[in-house]
Amino acid sequence: MDLGLKGKVVLITGGSKGIGFACARAFAQEGAKVAIVSRDPANLARAYEQLKQEGFHVHRTRADLHEPHSAADIVEEVSTAVGPIDVLINSAGAARRYDPETLDADAFKATMEAKYFPYIYPQQEVLRRMAERAKAGSGGEPGTIVNIIGMGGKVASDIHIAGGAANAALMLATVGLAHYYARYGIRINAINPGATLTERVEEAVKLEAALQGVENAEALARGQAKVPLGRYAKPEEIADVALFLASRRASYVTGAIVPMDGGSAPLI
Repeated sequence: MDLGLKGKVVLITGGSKGIGFACARAFAQEGAKVAIVSRDPANLARAYEQLKQEGFHVHRTRADLHEPHSAADIVEEVSTAVGPIDVLINSAGAARRYDPETLDADAFKATMEAKYFPYIYPQQEVLRRMAERAKAGSGGEPGTIVNIIGMGGKVASDIHIAGGAANAALMLATVGLAHYYARYGIRINAINPGATLTERVEEAVKLEAALQGVENAEALARGQAKVPLGRYAKPEEIADVALFLASRRASYVTGAIVPMDGGSAPLI
């Protein structure tokens, strides 16, 4: 199936590891021009070299997306070095998990700064440019955005309350902006992964193990046993859905929030 992504310029925030890295590889395999962003230079270098060894050349840049000016600088850099951005995949930002009794105002504020704003800042800059291209009638597809958020915004978890609140806010921003920018042909969708086998899940497993008084392996086994499909997701499975949502095959899909939790939360 031709997804029509060859030659498209794809900016992936948080593209140096986990789901973001899986997306970088998947888009590169489709022939897209990929740019990855990370604030960790070691992770960025490791991801760049791994993709290079696999035969893919990607543009890499280090940035802290907690600041709006930094996001604007990155979008400008990628647009100049690679080309106008056709696809934005937001996968940056890791919300810490907390024992509920340790939650305070500072924890909620830090979580919004860690997860919510690193999505909003680059998204707003990319949207502005996509809309300008559409208004100018430059032709072609105006662009698409996929926000990789998380089921914590729909199903509350004791150790992910602050992060879940940020996820819920991102879901509302996704559908609200999708509704408005559809007039320009710009599509905005989101994916809500459940537990996915990344470093972030390792952190959650450790906290769960401590709360349950068991070893990490036991906490992981218990967690996966609760999933109707019997296991946690692989990052590559999330990336496959991101590919579809960003592609011309999903040309009439916008404002969608796609759950990927293995059937754990039977919600409408």
